[in-house]
Amino acid sequence: MDSNSKVAVIGVGTMGNGIAHVFAQHGHPVTLIDVSENALTNALQTIGNNLDRLVKKEIIRPELKQETLDRITTQTSIEKALSGVSLVIEAATENIDLKKKIFAQMDAAADPDTILATNTSSISIDLLAQSTQRPARVIGMHFMNPVPVMKLVEVIQGSQTDRTITDAIVSLSRQLGKVPCVVNDFPGFISNRILMPMINEAILSLEEGVAGVASIDTIMKLGMAHPMGPLQLADLIGLDVCLSILRVLEDGFNNPKYTPAKTLVDLVSQGKLGVKSGEGFYVYTPGSKELTVNPRFNG
Repeated sequence: MDSNSKVAVIGVGTMGNGIAHVFAQHGHPVTLIDVSENALTNALQTIGNNLDRLVKKEIIRPELKQETLDRITTQTSIEKALSGVSLVIEAATENIDLKKKIFAQMDAAADPDTILATNTSSISIDLLAQSTQRPARVIGMHFMNPVPVMKLVEVIQGSQTDRTITDAIVSLSRQLGKVPCVVNDFPGFISNRILMPMINEAILSLEEGVAGVASIDTIMKLGMAHPMGPLQLADLIGLDVCLSILRVLEDGFNNPKYTPAKTLVDLVSQGKLGVKSGEGFYVYTPGSKELTVNPRFNG
């Protein structure tokens, strides 16, 4: 793939708009796809705001903001958006059935030589490839949040992914200023196979009364040099996403060590999803930078 090849991104949540932002900032024409016009409008606003922050920090020159936005177009139909696209990246909700449906649509609409990628954080590449007629051209391209800032791209090759496709995605990731790391298709890959059990263990420690929220996070920040404690990180990722990934691990390995903590299950069932809902292990007040432990965990 060359440095100005056309890219499409399906899904305009935090990850989708971040991926579109990075590709457009590095010279690629990007089509951002979602069924909701309102969601597309909000995504463009978010990208603009994130570009403003980069300008303010003098990370990019001011004129690059408009150049980046000018490279992004929007579309509500997958079928109408994929002609001439070299790479399409699915960044929809972490739901197996939804992703399989989108991959079947991608396969039907894209040119035969288009690479089909997913930003999934845990779902099997081979499973998604089964919904297509081109398993050799299906690959994982797992960006980290926030995409414009974080350097890592976890490149996940399925059992049928052609090595030339892996090499192309590695090269492309480097063009974006990222650091690609190639892994094979196992539940949770590397990032979440290691991270989610740690988060789950932090929640179990809280449940068992070993320590409170602030102490658990502070110990991991100051003692292990983590930039953010595991409970705060869980809130940032989304507690529903954490729960979904742990269930993928539990099912994929058939091992009870991945069983989600009851507190995590309870919070998600109550709609307490972390930052995006305003409440998780911490309480989030719009406009406030202060980190406040959720009172329910102060007892």
